[in-house]
Amino acid sequence: MNPYVLTILLSSLGLGTVLTFASSHWLLAWMGLEINTLAIIPIMAQQHHPRAIEATTKYFLTQATAAAMILFASTTNAWLMGEWEIHQLSHPLATTTVMLALALKLGLAPVHFWLPEVLQGLELTTGLILSTWQKLAPFALMIQTAPTINSSLLVAIGLLSTLVGGWGGLNQTQLRKILAYSSIAHLGWMVLILQFAPSLTLLSLSLYIIMTSSAFLTLKTNNALTINTLATSWTKSPTLAALAALVLLSLGGLPPLSGFMPKWLILQELTKQGLPLSATLAAMTALLSLYFYLRLCYALTLTIYPNTLTATAPWRLNFTMITLPLSIITILALGLLPLTPAVTAMLDL
Repeated sequence: MNPYVLTILLSSLGLGTVLTFASSHWLLAWMGLEINTLAIIPIMAQQHHPRAIEATTKYFLTQATAAAMILFASTTNAWLMGEWEIHQLSHPLATTTVMLALALKLGLAPVHFWLPEVLQGLELTTGLILSTWQKLAPFALMIQTAPTINSSLLVAIGLLSTLVGGWGGLNQTQLRKILAYSSIAHLGWMVLILQFAPSLTLLSLSLYIIMTSSAFLTLKTNNALTINTLATSWTKSPTLAALAALVLLSLGGLPPLSGFMPKWLILQELTKQGLPLSATLAAMTALLSLYFYLRLCYALTLTIYPNTLTATAPWRLNFTMITLPLSIITILALGLLPLTPAVTAMLDL
């Protein structure tokens, strides 16, 4: 793609998200979401591969449906209650419709079916943008509207997402689909705590972005798209393979890695709020996710694949990629747990 065109598209992507962040009026927020969607469509379709075009079409249709639902809900609220402000969303029909529309935009269960299929059709860099940056604008709206949404609905969507995210990833061999189900599970944890402690949701989102970025960049460096290809990573770069295994365990939420911090604090907060059953179910669904992360770790570090692969040459080559961002993000994805007391003090938890 022409660098000037790419610069314009990435700037528009940033503009759309910032516009949604800054807006207090539903029409301006909707406009930001639309700019965001229209900017990423050409980036997704730049491969000119049938799978990429199919993924782009699916993404466009789901995002257009969600945007139409948001517009319908905000118009309904303005018509019935006379308010266009995001904070003043008060009619039950409008709040439920907005919640479902934002769930569709993010890929939360039960409207998650598009996310694994779309992510599977994209290259890893575009998949990284879709899994991280594209979650920010809908989450900003969700945090602003959370106080008016029925808490039972939020807890139900959160628990269902953690369950679907864990269950769906069990039988996958494609790494992009596994990361998509991982994304669904992590978003479920964030929605679960959204109404009780929004600051914890932001902490979880920040750590999720750090860990997912590290995972995607590691896979891109190793040029791995399936578990079989991942098994040859050890011969290319032993250090990176060892760190990648730790990043996956961090995504699974094992101590003493960074990913344990949000899960620990969320379970603690749910128990404080008198929801021990929800906390127990969430912890049990985390075990499902942990299983497929351990499966990836096993393929990455404990197996030497015996067959001849059709992938890129598995012996060590000189890297031409810039590895500084990967190094920084990997350190953050592994070593932030000791900062938990400072984080809890900052967030007044």
